[in-house]
Amino acid sequence: MLRRRITSLLSSSTLQNVPIYSESIKISQHIFTSSQKFPFLQFSQRPISSIGSLGCQFRRAYSLLSLNDLQDNKGARKQKTRKGRGIGSGKGKTAGRGHKGQKARGTYKFGFEGGQTPLRRRVPKRGFKNPFSLTFQPVGLGKIAKLINAGKIDSSELITMKTLKDSGAIGKQIEDGARLMGRGAEHIQWPIHLEVSRVTARAKAAVEAAGGSVRRVHYNKLGLRALLKPEWFEKKGRLLPRPARPPPKLKDKVDSIGRLPAPTKPLPFVTEEAESMSAAPA
Repeated sequence: MLRRRITSLLSSSTLQNVPIYSESIKISQHIFTSSQKFPFLQFSQRPISSIGSLGCQFRRAYSLLSLNDLQDNKGARKQKTRKGRGIGSGKGKTAGRGHKGQKARGTYKFGFEGGQTPLRRRVPKRGFKNPFSLTFQPVGLGKIAKLINAGKIDSSELITMKTLKDSGAIGKQIEDGARLMGRGAEHIQWPIHLEVSRVTARAKAAVEAAGGSVRRVHYNKLGLRALLKPEWFEKKGRLLPRPARPPPKLKDKVDSIGRLPAPTKPLPFVTEEAESMSAAPA
């Protein structure tokens, strides 16, 4: 619309045959008088040597969109239906509920179908949700080796789940712990010591082949929070909780109880023969 309007103005007799001025000569006054007839156009004070057949420069005097012109499209805002305000509105008297009945008098239970068996009871059950399931966040050996080469993890110290979280090897949303995977096991060429919740057979064999060790430790929900966020307990003025023992069903899946606060030195593995010798009376 604006383009058509400008082209019609430029083709009018008032703006045709305007002489071309040099930079040293000002635009004559009769050209500016023509801009008063069309307030949406304004001439620039600086003349131009040549612009086609027109020797002056145009610029928009004001924007076509102003803050005081902003408004919603027609029908974007719909007024709320006012019920019970007279029969002339069409929603008076019974306010659209009709005459009598349960729906006219009040509410009823969600899913109620008038006494017949509701849908939630007609549909059979499928499967179940295990309340004792555990979710571990996976982390590969290749990613740990990459962070060690980058200097974000010190391989001379014990690598715990807190170390993996602080270095970015695993995410912040750790539900029940971390699982060590064997992806990128060929990059582990030096001994490292780790403490994680679970470990695969391939990852354990790769770490032990390089001279390191992997220990499966148990942390409950509170203990895992104390391991990953000890500052939370300091902020609340609380002491760190005592390490929790694993339940009987998980005793064969862990090697020891998790230590608090986060340890820096690995524990040596004690074989069954050494335990039996230490337990035997002298």
